[in-house]
Amino acid sequence: NFKTEKKLSLSGPKTISNRNLATLSLAEYDYFKYHPMEEISNWMTQMEKDHPDVMTIVDYGKTYEKRTIKLLKIGLKTDTKKKAVWMDCGIHAREWIAPAFCQYFVKQILQTYKTDTKMEEMMRNMDFYVTPVLNIDGYVYSWKDNTTRLWRKNRSPGPSSGCYGVDLNRNFDSNWGTVGVSFDCNATTYCGTQPISEPEAQAVTYFLGTRIDDFLCFLTIHSYGQLLLVPFGNPNFTASNYDELMEVGQGAAEAIRKVHGQIYRVGSSPDILYPNSGSSRDWARIQGIPMTYTFELRDNGTLGFLLPEDQIQPTCEEAYSGALHIITYTHDKTFNGAIAVTGATLWSMLLAVGVTRVTM
Repeated sequence: NFKTEKKLSLSGPKTISNRNLATLSLAEYDYFKYHPMEEISNWMTQMEKDHPDVMTIVDYGKTYEKRTIKLLKIGLKTDTKKKAVWMDCGIHAREWIAPAFCQYFVKQILQTYKTDTKMEEMMRNMDFYVTPVLNIDGYVYSWKDNTTRLWRKNRSPGPSSGCYGVDLNRNFDSNWGTVGVSFDCNATTYCGTQPISEPEAQAVTYFLGTRIDDFLCFLTIHSYGQLLLVPFGNPNFTASNYDELMEVGQGAAEAIRKVHGQIYRVGSSPDILYPNSGSSRDWARIQGIPMTYTFELRDNGTLGFLLPEDQIQPTCEEAYSGALHIITYTHDKTFNGAIAVTGATLWSMLLAVGVTRVTM
């Protein structure tokens, strides 16, 4: 979100922690504080060591500044080919709540699957691919000092001197450059010189593109606005499964509301936010991943990108409930067949066979 950027003030809640940034043990790791990249990387390494039976770190690209882009592959090992769920966080550097959520999500599913039969079933049938920070260069830069805290883009040099960064969520090959972007390299929504010009977007495109049929669900986590966005950002296009996406999204929003009472709106970006093009969400849907959503986490603009640490826990708890609703629906539709048919789909099926009234 950048429409209300002018409302933000760095004189508000302190965002860059003064604590010792030395390596933390997993037992000490605080999921309700913002962590710099070094701590997140150490956390990933330790999580893999502590959960070798269900977790593997996968390197799948390099940033412009040659940092390695890593994800956590999480799932129970089986002899059968599995389906998959994608989640990425931190595509925009200043949205610190997003990487915090990815870490919380990983912690929760690892704590849950040993006692919850549903989570165990989903981890047996699907692998979770979670990237805690996609835009690593930008995220590191946003931690430099308060003058860089609101940096959004990556850190590749632009076509003119003194210009840096491309908005990675405008750089994917999905109606690229058509609406909601800037071709001014100094702008926050600069879309690059061509689609997939950036190494971070290339990494996602290649990794998912080479195994696209495996993926059932694509969740990309952002802030702020309390929204669940469905494809497409260009108002001239509508997803073929728009009704299903909306119905499942509304169910996720209701699951979110039940946790702490927060209202999340559901819709396409042109309908409830603003038109845009070149997003990873739209690219994933164009490639054929059926259930694709952008989460815009707390808040509604009062604190915006400077969401204080005391809101990390409730934000993560409610977003987890919403994400789990979407993931569970996607799993059950694939592995349990008719159990996951939505109301709208069921009614269409009934009409097709001549049923016009149902009496309960």
